[in-house]
Amino acid sequence: MTGPGLPLLFLDVDGPLIPFGAPPPGGYPAYPGPGAGPSGNPLVARVDPGLGPRLLDLPCQLVWATTWLADANDCLAPRLGLPRLPYVDWPVSEEPGDGTGTDAQLHWKTRTLVAWAAGRRFAWVDDELTRADRHWVAAHSPAATLLHRVDHQVGLTDADFAALEAWLRTA
Repeated sequence: MTGPGLPLLFLDVDGPLIPFGAPPPGGYPAYPGPGAGPSGNPLVARVDPGLGPRLLDLPCQLVWATTWLADANDCLAPRLGLPRLPYVDWPVSEEPGDGTGTDAQLHWKTRTLVAWAAGRRFAWVDDELTRADRHWVAAHSPAATLLHRVDHQVGLTDADFAALEAWLRTA
């Protein structure tokens, strides 16, 4: 779904869509599909194409919030059955905090995502979110937000989708 009245869902790739780290017993599942062949990124085979329809069913506007930038549309959107999505074009140098307090612990994406949302409600799905990010966003975003941390070794799960769905339907 898309539309200006819907909340944004900022979606990271590495971790939420491409599990990484110590593999589970038996290794990571591999899914055949576009971009997973010998000439593509070998990690793309870990992206479950079944996640695409589930993401599209969420009442939000999906936005790539990843260092993949436009490559997410070229490599991952076809695999997931997603249309080309807007993506956050990160500044060349993200301003760090002042080196004190919670600003020193902010994720490098935090300030940019709040600015990109421009007052809209948003959920942010990432594997690197911290309490510092939650506090900073609560203090600096005028709209309702959900910062949802995903286990990078597992990726998006049914429980993650349930939490997102519940928040998006009430936001």
